[in-house]
Amino acid sequence: MYKIVRKRELNPTVTQMEIEAPLVARKAKPGQFIILRVDEEGERIPLTVAGTNPEEGTVKIIFQIVGATTEILNHKNEGEYLQDFVGPLGVATHTEGIKKVCIVGGGVGCAIAMPVAQEFHRLGADVTSIIGFRSKDLLILEDEFKACSDKLVVMTDDGSYARHGNVTVPLKEMLEAGEKFDMVIAIGPGIMMKFVVATCKPFGVPVTVSMNPIMIDGTGMCGGCRLTLNQDGKRVTKFACVDGPDFNGYEVDFDEAMSRGRMYFDYERHAYEEACNLFKNA
Repeated sequence: MYKIVRKRELNPTVTQMEIEAPLVARKAKPGQFIILRVDEEGERIPLTVAGTNPEEGTVKIIFQIVGATTEILNHKNEGEYLQDFVGPLGVATHTEGIKKVCIVGGGVGCAIAMPVAQEFHRLGADVTSIIGFRSKDLLILEDEFKACSDKLVVMTDDGSYARHGNVTVPLKEMLEAGEKFDMVIAIGPGIMMKFVVATCKPFGVPVTVSMNPIMIDGTGMCGGCRLTLNQDGKRVTKFACVDGPDFNGYEVDFDEAMSRGRMYFDYERHAYEEACNLFKNA
């Protein structure tokens, strides 16, 4: 059993928790993830490691309330326990040799982007961060990004805070102005990452994307998280859980990945509504 040490609401739909898991805290690196179960009857869900405190033995997770399991998880409070908390899983984000990096985060994807930005900052790289949200009400982790970024640009789709527009607008401006990045790392909705790749392509900038497809066991056995990459003219199947979650953005078939990601939308929404009703009637 894994104790919830701290809980914090980041916005109305996004929650941060710190979980007591000493072994995971000592081993996890930015870009890796864990799989948890809330209780014995619960499903397995993957969540990116949003930070660790090896001395305290805690692991930070950030999740958006979108389905039944995240709704149930959000009703857990400090001092309560999770059934399972397995990790670290996946391959850590590549940082070697990168001196100037642009981190592009969208929505709750900023929870994944933040520890990556922090790690580059710790290593002494020049870090530019561009983070985007639909509106001011959904803004998260601005102070954390400020602390680890040499330059931070905040965007909102509706213009309710900071700059009006999506994350590709300032990215394109920087590239057109002659900014040279060793790597652009995009983390967020599939459509956002697709357009970040398209924005960078004319400038020949390497782009890494973090993929979060449907995932079940996290060990490559189930095949649920498979992705199609286009490598040297061939279509190659990879698995986000063991080969990723980071991939070369120019190789990812985003249309297929987004289509697969929508497969269980109706089922997930129905399960979420059932979970909400369960708590309302409790």
